[in-house]
Amino acid sequence: MCGIVGFIGQKEAAPLLVEGLKRLEYRGYDSAGIATLPNGHIERRRAEGKIVNLEKVLGEQPVTGTIGIGHTRWATHGIPNKTNAHPHATGRVAVVHNGIIENFQELRAELIEKGFSFYSETDSEVVPTLITSYLNDGLSPVEAVKTTLKRLEGAFALGIIFAGEDNLLIGARRGSPLAVGFGEGEMYLGSDAMALAPLTKKIAYLDEGDWVVLGRDNVTFYDENDTEVSRDIRETAMSGALIGKGEHRHYMLKEIFEQPQVIGDTLAGFFNPTNQTISMPDFPFELAHISRITIVACGTSFYAGLVAKYWIEQYARIGVEIDVASEFRYREAPMPEGGLALFISQSGETADTLAALRYAKSQDQHILSIVNVPESSMERESHAVLRTHAGPEIGVASTKAFTTQLTVLACLAISLAKAKGTLQADTEASLCKAIAEVPARVTEILTHDKALRDIAQNVAEARDVLYLGRGAAFPIAMEGALKLKEISYIHAEGYAAGEMKHGPIALIDESVPVIVLAPSDSNFEKTASNTQEVVARGGRVIFMADQTGCSKMADHSMASVPMPVVHSFVAPILYSIPVQLLAYHVAVHKGTDVDQPRNLAKSVTVE
Repeated sequence: MCGIVGFIGQKEAAPLLVEGLKRLEYRGYDSAGIATLPNGHIERRRAEGKIVNLEKVLGEQPVTGTIGIGHTRWATHGIPNKTNAHPHATGRVAVVHNGIIENFQELRAELIEKGFSFYSETDSEVVPTLITSYLNDGLSPVEAVKTTLKRLEGAFALGIIFAGEDNLLIGARRGSPLAVGFGEGEMYLGSDAMALAPLTKKIAYLDEGDWVVLGRDNVTFYDENDTEVSRDIRETAMSGALIGKGEHRHYMLKEIFEQPQVIGDTLAGFFNPTNQTISMPDFPFELAHISRITIVACGTSFYAGLVAKYWIEQYARIGVEIDVASEFRYREAPMPEGGLALFISQSGETADTLAALRYAKSQDQHILSIVNVPESSMERESHAVLRTHAGPEIGVASTKAFTTQLTVLACLAISLAKAKGTLQADTEASLCKAIAEVPARVTEILTHDKALRDIAQNVAEARDVLYLGRGAAFPIAMEGALKLKEISYIHAEGYAAGEMKHGPIALIDESVPVIVLAPSDSNFEKTASNTQEVVARGGRVIFMADQTGCSKMADHSMASVPMPVVHSFVAPILYSIPVQLLAYHVAVHKGTDVDQPRNLAKSVTVE
């Protein structure tokens, strides 16, 4: 979602702010801006669109000052334009804001009644205006912010500077992440460690409800009760180097081709190559005692969880409930005593998932999270964490984060089955052998890139596309459809192949490509039969199966993508790769913004 960066020190702030904003581009945004204090007064520069537009503005109208705040905005209230871009300011205060102020209309009406004017359509503008109101009443900047925070309802992270105060930067966090960076005679504020990586490795994260007062040489943390507190300073592992595309045209393609490496890196944390076994780290609960599992996630991570449901129920024989986080929290679901609540998030900051985690925690569940970002909010609030090792994922459409999530979940499923005693030794050996081979099999699949590029030209002309799968391939069908929607803007849906006769088959005609995922498992013949039903109605089938499966359907397919022969257990991981590549090449053919598709954000930190 939106990104915040702040600086206070002796150097010129503007270049550092822009550099920090570039590191937050991966979150997705539609406008950007900075504010500094040259000669003590507030100067803003804002631009719609990409940061390059902001740089152009700064080239034409430079700003000076050794304190400042910057922001990349993903629109919530108000369309994306310069007027709605952050920072928002009065003559006395400038503010950058991530999140949503839920009671902004009430506050806005109150402030208008007092004679204040508003110039944007955003909820964020009430924050500097309300602070200014309290400054006008005679409160100090710190007291004005403290009073304002108690009036705000919703989720937010804030960065605040004041006219005439070149040694004061205030941050606040409620529901949206914020970190403080420590330097020599300078301090920093950022949405995450990525923004601060080139500036410092010393990071302290604000806890929920915290606010912080920064000077060049000092920092004071306060909790939600305005009590002065200390927060741990840690060494971040984030690299100071900018993440490059290498030889690839887009980050997404680079990240697709990184999957053999990152899956191997992730697997190394659980797989013992000496005895060919999978093991988990020590948990503060016993896997053998888990009677029920609740999986909660959003978007692509939800589909990873849905695959895990098939794995865990089949091999560990534990009942699994799965829900999207945005629905789960509001159902007030009853949760069994001693149950395991499993949360999956690339960023570890997804607002709906984090809220659901806190609900499950209140229900005395064991909290286990799978995250890709070290030191994230979900990691800090969980009883146990399993990390993926995908590295920074810059493309908004998740690829390597998804397959590393599946890798972790596959290892967890094996460990649960071992703990429950439901896995025979020979079955365990075959599953461990299969997952150990995944990085090599992914490398094989990536050699089909050119063939998928050719297929993509045909798919790119479609208005609607269907994806079909059975068993654990069904979630991959839904993930494939999501990828195509996200980056090509073509309407696509994933269905359980057996459900076609219950409605979706009405959509089939000669203009509709149908991508069929058919690994060689117990469902293959039924999937092939469903494919025949599609062919009989004129659908253009793209068949993804091993060579034997592709040969069986050769006379009925517009195109086929031969896959390696693998154990059905790991097929969902491997079949994710061609649907990612297909979506990528369709988007490139259509000329869309692959890495930062419209209306989407990498880390969704508002509900």
